[in-house]
Amino acid sequence: MNNKTQPVSVLFCLLAILFTTCLVAANLFALKQFSVGPAHFTGALLVFPISYIINDVVAEVWGFRRARLLIWMAFGMNFLFVLLAALVDVLPGEGMNVDAFHSVFGLAPRVAVASFLAFLVGSFVNAMVMSKMKVRTQGSRFAQRAVLSTLAGEACDSVIFFPIALAGLVPWSMMPTFVLWQVGLKTLYELLILPLTVRVVRVVKRLEGVDVYDRGIRYNIFN
Repeated sequence: MNNKTQPVSVLFCLLAILFTTCLVAANLFALKQFSVGPAHFTGALLVFPISYIINDVVAEVWGFRRARLLIWMAFGMNFLFVLLAALVDVLPGEGMNVDAFHSVFGLAPRVAVASFLAFLVGSFVNAMVMSKMKVRTQGSRFAQRAVLSTLAGEACDSVIFFPIALAGLVPWSMMPTFVLWQVGLKTLYELLILPLTVRVVRVVKRLEGVDVYDRGIRYNIFN
């Protein structure tokens, strides 16, 4: 019997937990809409960009294969959360809290579908752009790669999410405004926190002793 233990990266586990938490929270916070002057936002703006920053870190340090594992793992946990919430929502209840609970989780299936599709497309686009640009630049210009990959991923995410999640709740004439403001502010978020992201990448590479280049791999998200 082989009792040899396999190494487990504590840093990767911590990033995966934070990544999943941000995704679940973003689904709930997306139901809250607010405006600042002419700009319209959802509460997901506060947490969702963090998931793209973590995606950048994982793709930069461990490569696309590990980023793919992270994305599918978070997707599965989010699906489980939405499924359990839907089951609890249909249970017989008592008191005023029934309506309050349903007001949050009653829309969860549609928001979840929008989130699932947008998350998968946006996250994989982000990871692929980061991975391919790293090989092309031979590992240099991380800041530029982080911003461009986030911009590409967030654009795909927002274009998919808002029309599905907010159709009927927000006038169609406002959808382009939602998308543009969300993409712009999430990218600005990336720029503001970029010095911290760069430092985190350097620390993780040093502690893990890993710096993967995805040369010759197939970008099959279902592998």
